Amino acid sequence: MRTVPGVAIRTDSVRASLGHVEILHDISVAFAAGHWTSIVGPNGAGKSTLLKVLAGLLPHCGSVTLLDRELASLSGRERAQQLAWLGQNEGTGDDLTVWDVAMLGRLPFQRWLDSPSPADHRAVELALRSTQAWDWRERPLGQLSAGERQRVLLARALAVQAQVLLMDEPLANLDPPHQSDWLAVVRALVQRGKTVVSVLHEISFALHADQMVVMADGRVTHQGACADAATHQALQAVFDNRIAIHALGRQWVALPVVASI
Repeated sequence: MRTVPGVAIRTDSVRASLGHVEILHDISVAFAAGHWTSIVGPNGAGKSTLLKVLAGLLPHCGSVTLLDRELASLSGRERAQQLAWLGQNEGTGDDLTVWDVAMLGRLPFQRWLDSPSPADHRAVELALRSTQAWDWRERPLGQLSAGERQRVLLARALAVQAQVLLMDEPLANLDPPHQSDWLAVVRALVQRGKTVVSVLHEISFALHADQMVVMADGRVTHQGACADAATHQALQAVFDNRIAIHALGRQWVALPVVASI
């Protein structure tokens, strides 16, 4: 299989099922290296399932390529070093301190029973500071609000310093200022050449990305630049024209279309 230059992660003819129900149907899609791609679509479109396949967390047919290598050929350690994951409703021990939770992101780089290295400490401090969680580093996770926990889990993913970062509903439980902080973090990652793929329900935030993948019924219906009119049309169509895309300054926003009664 030929790998397209400039592609960080791609799927070829991927199918995936949950139970006995096929959720993804023959999906072939490529995610550009050094870019942020948002995956959007209505409930049940298969967005989170696709992201789990990209992360190697879900059995599937077809192939997934990560940084020019078949994902299935990578060891667990290699995959965890190159690809960081932030999922929905992740469980983490409430007794762990914020520092210890973020340090979990450095496990792929540590030998068994070794103490964290100075590089591990630097990565964790940088991640906690970038998510405004540094001041809580000695607090147990169980003492934090849902939004604060989400910022700590984001720090854990950032601490990996992986080339590719996959995030499923990363804005869940975040208030508007911290949603804006998340956006700044993603932009900084992309500026450093990292690849970000995120599933978002917040369409206006998804439109900040470089590229957008639109999904419906387990299939990709469109992929294109977030600024393209064709992407806006595909996005409106997949939501049955119940949203409309408008320009606001230099950014695009999605506004609901109120149905007449």
